[in-house]
Amino acid sequence: MNSTIINKSCKLPDGREISIETGKLARQADGAVVLRMGNTMLLATVVANVSHKEGTDFLPLSVDYQEKFASTGKIPGGFLKREGKLSDYEVLISRLVDRAIRPLFPDDYHAETQVIIQLISGDLNSLPDSLAAFAASAALSVSDIPFNGPISEVRVARVAGQYIINPTNDQKEKADLDFIVAASIDNILMVEGECKEISEADMLEALKLAHEAIKVQCQLQIELTQATGKTVKRTYEHEVKDEAFKAELHSLLYDKVYAVARQQLTNKHKRSELFGQIVDEYMASLPEDTTVNKDLVKKYWKDIQKKACRDLVLNEKIRLDGRKTNEIRPIWSEIDYLPMAHGSAVFTRGETQSLSSVTLGTKLDEQMIDGAMFSGSNKFILHYNFPSFSTGEVKPNRGPGRREVGHGNLAMRALKQVLPNLTESPYTIRLVSDILESNGSSSMATVCAGSLALMDAGVQISGPVSGIAMGMISDSSTGKYAILSDILGDEDHLGDMDFKVTGTEKGITACQMDLKVDGLTYEVLKEALDQAKEGRAHILNEMKKTISSAKPDLKPHAPRAVTIVIEKELIGAVIGPGGKVVQDIQKTTGATIVIEEVANKGIVNIFANNQEVMDAAVRRVKAIVAVPEVGETYSGIVKSIMPFGAFVEFMPGKDGLLHISEIKWERLETMDGVMQVGEEVKVKLVEVDKKTGKFRLSRKVLLPKPASKTETPSA
Repeated sequence: MNSTIINKSCKLPDGREISIETGKLARQADGAVVLRMGNTMLLATVVANVSHKEGTDFLPLSVDYQEKFASTGKIPGGFLKREGKLSDYEVLISRLVDRAIRPLFPDDYHAETQVIIQLISGDLNSLPDSLAAFAASAALSVSDIPFNGPISEVRVARVAGQYIINPTNDQKEKADLDFIVAASIDNILMVEGECKEISEADMLEALKLAHEAIKVQCQLQIELTQATGKTVKRTYEHEVKDEAFKAELHSLLYDKVYAVARQQLTNKHKRSELFGQIVDEYMASLPEDTTVNKDLVKKYWKDIQKKACRDLVLNEKIRLDGRKTNEIRPIWSEIDYLPMAHGSAVFTRGETQSLSSVTLGTKLDEQMIDGAMFSGSNKFILHYNFPSFSTGEVKPNRGPGRREVGHGNLAMRALKQVLPNLTESPYTIRLVSDILESNGSSSMATVCAGSLALMDAGVQISGPVSGIAMGMISDSSTGKYAILSDILGDEDHLGDMDFKVTGTEKGITACQMDLKVDGLTYEVLKEALDQAKEGRAHILNEMKKTISSAKPDLKPHAPRAVTIVIEKELIGAVIGPGGKVVQDIQKTTGATIVIEEVANKGIVNIFANNQEVMDAAVRRVKAIVAVPEVGETYSGIVKSIMPFGAFVEFMPGKDGLLHISEIKWERLETMDGVMQVGEEVKVKLVEVDKKTGKFRLSRKVLLPKPASKTETPSA
């Protein structure tokens, strides 16, 4: 074995160990490590091209996290039986890593870079999603790729009032707070998570504890870098620079850009048009034989535009659309917009608009999950769609990308905290948000529209949820900063922070934060959270003008559900041989019936779109599962005739013997001509044999008893 294998380890606050090994696997990658915690192992590799593609002015970074099914002893489902396209779960973890590491690459580094993290051994006691960014950063640390790290990532959860770093899956399921936090030694970079209506103070405490654990993991990576000798990174020249020309262009265009920004235009297309005219006029003023590098003009123009807009906020507290720093754009909303949906709402805030719909389905509509770490089903589905027309652009419609998956997941986490207990509900809920206009924080519009649509559908949520996107612009040289409520799309691009917070009147339900600046103090973060709380309350009050609580009933055309709990032994009777009985009930009544065994009981969920259908299906099921009662009278059907009597089906699937002596009060010598198969007959259950369970029926007890021959007629 190669002697250059290096192992380093560190411990979590509770003493559990995380180890990193490099030099054994994937040695042709620029950097590769195996991270292990318990029985969970991640192989992280990173490769970057030596040169960049001409004309590239951004970092072409791709991050892929993939779980190998063999890591947990499983074989993939589906026809091919192999790992394929990344699942939404893998995409979400890939985004967590990407958002944590991307800001720390040098701004002028444009070589194509690929980070791949593979789960090669999985253990629910050591969840891999909280380890992936640690592994990726470690792989970068042992490479010569320029990276201003290290960083790391942990999960912080709170169970019964106690904070836990990197909890087990069982602990995570019991937590009222669940955040993934990424940070460098000095600064928090990214936060994403959900919680059960917690306070801003609780959130800050969780972030502080997470950061302390991350510092230890970053120190391990520094030691790893030193041990591998990768302290000097590769040199590169990916940008042509001309500082003199940059200064010249700044002096020519800055004041013009500042003046347009100061017009406080609320229409983003008009604002963009005026900005564009400035650079177009400059380009038109150049002679045909100009030696000016137009690519540099494009690059420096973006810098000038960004600086002018930022300076306007910092110097004059004026935003691009004229709002105060804590002011929310105009809001209007409407429910029941779609007449045939089970619930719908339109939510518009400024130039951002979501049309959301709710569909109620059965257990058959549950989303099936087939993953290496997690398998099962999901009864609350939220899909977010972002068509190109929402921003006035023309783009191919390729289906949902990583951004759509991520934004939909954030809204889902925000709203699931207020849903009724889905394990006890027969319904599957699908919420779809179609973004029809976008200029800043369409994910938060999805939360608001989704909350309204759920209430319109009659889903009994515990309270409406609103969401807001916060931004920040700061200048480290002067110490000036401004926290912005309800940011525009332009403010997102030119700002140093994108902080989305959702919650009810009681507290926070979800958050997502990405930082692009060093040195954000907890005091500033607290100020941002407090300002966000004010903004959320304002938006919530506007929503309540439309609807403040869930409608008491479902829409007339929404499926009704009735749940019947039966003994486990009766499940087979309802299903019938080969499903014959339940299929017949569905065919003849029009209802949908789903049967499952839960906690040693049979759960029969019946769904129907009107009461008549529901009543018919319920009657059929109850008739099957009804327990025969001695002394009760039943209307039965003669199934077969024997010399000693007839067998009568007095309840579905239950036959009893009607003995020849119990048919009439008069003595019968033979069954010939007495009854016919298929004849309907009223009978009384007179006995159930305790040993055999057989039923004894009587017809004669329901007939008038003839007078005895010895009796004297009354005068």
